[in-house]
Amino acid sequence: MSEAVIPAAVDETSGTNNAEPLPLTGERTVPGIAEENYWFRRHEIAYAELLPRCAGKTVLEAGSGEGYGADMIAGVATKVTGVDYDTGAVEHVRTRYPRVEMIQGNLAALPLADASVDVVVNFQVIEHLWDQAQFLRECLRVLRPGGELLISTPNRITFSPGRDTPLNPFHTRELNAAELTELLVEAGFEVAELTGVHHGPSLKALDAKHGGSFIDAQIERALAGEPWPAELTADVAAVTIDDFVLIADDIDASLDLVAIAVKP
Repeated sequence: MSEAVIPAAVDETSGTNNAEPLPLTGERTVPGIAEENYWFRRHEIAYAELLPRCAGKTVLEAGSGEGYGADMIAGVATKVTGVDYDTGAVEHVRTRYPRVEMIQGNLAALPLADASVDVVVNFQVIEHLWDQAQFLRECLRVLRPGGELLISTPNRITFSPGRDTPLNPFHTRELNAAELTELLVEAGFEVAELTGVHHGPSLKALDAKHGGSFIDAQIERALAGEPWPAELTADVAAVTIDDFVLIADDIDASLDLVAIAVKP
């Protein structure tokens, strides 16, 4: 899910088939767009870091969006099922990423049997849901005992600082670390690990270069509705997952929260 509305022309992206790319609406992130690359890589880091936990497992991605993450998981998992409410996204994934089994469905009533998967992946989705507690109960239901929920979400403290309502119009409720932990525990999970996504040295240098906040520089240009300066576009397009770090320290200062929760 994208965390900023960044207008840009939609380009073709690499994939298994020549499916038309999904439009960039601001609700989800898609690969292959220079101006969107920072957000895409910031989401991709969670997949890259937690991919080993999916190896050899039966995996559900709840809220699979464009499908690039589910396809990454399919490279190591025994089976990957994606569930998404959006018809266009479901058809897109079926066409572009055929090794992912796609089901259209409501995340508050997952169309899977009890104790049917080893891992549930839910990256940058829960902040979009109206009934977050019900969704987490559904994740617990479809997981086998000892199964893991891998979840990421923007850190409310840094994403919408000082606000009662989210900055992103597609978000219903954002969470801080304590709130995410509370929701998981109340749903019946044990939180095994909680880390946060931070800027690494190269992104900290870009923060300084672009007036103190590389993120704000992008959002300001997007809201202005004007062409991006070539230097800003080049800096955004050059970001990789190696520019982010995933650590447990200073969790309240993190950009995104990443949790591993276990079904007892």
